[in-house]
Amino acid sequence: MAIAEPVPQGLATARFSDRSYRRIQLIQRYGIVAIFLLLCAAAALSSPVFLSVDNLLNVVRQVSVVGLVSLGMTFVILTAGIDLSVGSILGLATLAVASLKPYGGVAALFGGVLVALVCGWVNGVITTRGRIQPFIVTLGMMTALVGVGLAWSDGQPLIGVSPGLAWIGRGKLAGVPVQAIVFVVMTALSALVLRKTRFGRHIYAVGGNAEAARLSGVPVDRVRVIAYCISGAFAGIGGVVMATQLNIGEANLGKGLELDAIAAVVVGGTSLMGGSGSIGGTVIGVMMIGVLNNLLNLLNIPAYTQLIVKGAIIVGAVLIHARIGRTKGR
Repeated sequence: MAIAEPVPQGLATARFSDRSYRRIQLIQRYGIVAIFLLLCAAAALSSPVFLSVDNLLNVVRQVSVVGLVSLGMTFVILTAGIDLSVGSILGLATLAVASLKPYGGVAALFGGVLVALVCGWVNGVITTRGRIQPFIVTLGMMTALVGVGLAWSDGQPLIGVSPGLAWIGRGKLAGVPVQAIVFVVMTALSALVLRKTRFGRHIYAVGGNAEAARLSGVPVDRVRVIAYCISGAFAGIGGVVMATQLNIGEANLGKGLELDAIAAVVVGGTSLMGGSGSIGGTVIGVMMIGVLNNLLNLLNIPAYTQLIVKGAIIVGAVLIHARIGRTKGR
């Protein structure tokens, strides 16, 4: 009778570790998708209106602006940074779009994005050359840009944007809101940059270990500055969409938007420590928040309760990611 040879302790531990590691990877990759599908199912059961075409298109339209800002925020957080000024940058971009109305739609479009990109560049330069924590830099920029916007407009909203841009915020193409199409296109471009380009690899390298990346020849400071420029540019595109949707430019239009963007990125699985995350995860995070907001509105849940729910989701997501990270490290 053959006797099975005992498996060496080290080999058994290694096999167990491999299984655990694969399990963690599966949770990281597909866990957020499963939660999103469960949320959609709960919404469909809670409200018969949720699955109507009009309501679903409304959800996509509502998340387009925060989605655009979240895409830019993903680049910054992947480098282990943060950008608290995106809401103020967006507000300033709406003012630029409204102010440039007499010069035509093209000038207003590029002017709004350019103003936002310059603000992002300033964030990046101060952060890298001054060796200051991005939290402090962008917090100061957030406050300063609101003041700049109020001074620019004398504290009053600027009514009206170029008629040539109105289709961006209020038009439809084959029944789909144009702003949603803009979000989809920018999502595809962002994913392409992060997954298929050298710059994308540099983004992950800087966020994972900046010193190791520097020793490997990666221009760390330049990568970080470009990441903040991208964040500013996406906030500017979001400002163009919002200005054309509301037909107005106002310094405080983006107030609080930075929190929604950070929430979407974190819920989508991007680590606040940098080096880990994806555009796909951010999109799922954006849609989760959009579906949740829509469901709470359909159920007539008070606004203050919605804030409590969103805050709990953010904290819960951070705790889950931290737990997964510690387990993966072991």
